[in-house]
Amino acid sequence: MTAHAPADGRNEQSGPGRARLLVVVAVPAEAEAVLRGLGGTAAALPLPGGGLHRAQDAPVDVLAGGVGPAASAAATAAALGAHDYALVVSAGIAGGFAPHAPVGATVLAAAIVAADLGAETGDGFADVTELGFGTVRHTPPAAAVARAAGALGALTGPVLTVSTVTGSARRAAELAARHPGALAEAMEGFGVAEAAARHGVPVLELRTVSNPVGPRDRAAWRIGQALGALEAAFAALPVTELIEEAGRG
Repeated sequence: MTAHAPADGRNEQSGPGRARLLVVVAVPAEAEAVLRGLGGTAAALPLPGGGLHRAQDAPVDVLAGGVGPAASAAATAAALGAHDYALVVSAGIAGGFAPHAPVGATVLAAAIVAADLGAETGDGFADVTELGFGTVRHTPPAAAVARAAGALGALTGPVLTVSTVTGSARRAAELAARHPGALAEAMEGFGVAEAAARHGVPVLELRTVSNPVGPRDRAAWRIGQALGALEAAFAALPVTELIEEAGRG
């Protein structure tokens, strides 16, 4: 990423031609991969907590919001409060549920699901929707998912958000049984989606797979490969068309 001087950022969103997309990742390495895919040159924007950069070659801002749903929700809400966006994309690397999402695969969420938000009961796990306390699921706009997936050759299916990464075959099997068709597991999507929903902005989740969900085996992780896939995904993402699609929604 080539850094430029901080951008002012004030009133930059006025007019329909200035609609922008906000990409929220967890860590700077993911932000750098996204920005490389978008052309590589970016300028910092002011935001409490920092981490927000504006791509110079695409109508996209990229935010490294921190790890986990709470940090990502807070950071996304701060960005949405400071700037106007047509669409938010939660993005980054993730674990993939074998055999459906192998290492190196690109995944678009058809549903963003908080997989461990709930309570353990005598009959097993009950999510907060079953408990009557809210939602555990956000559904991205189907037309935008289809457009992005078609451009990227991506898999589509549920992507799970967890606060504790799966580290055993038993938990991987439990999650797969509880969420049929789940393709990937990450830690931020639901937090990003909650913030976007409260601001009335549609949301997507895009993940590239670095490791299988299951027993924790660092030797099997392919983080460099997944970051390369993330860069390639944003190089090919039809950003303008997705912003236009969000405007029609």
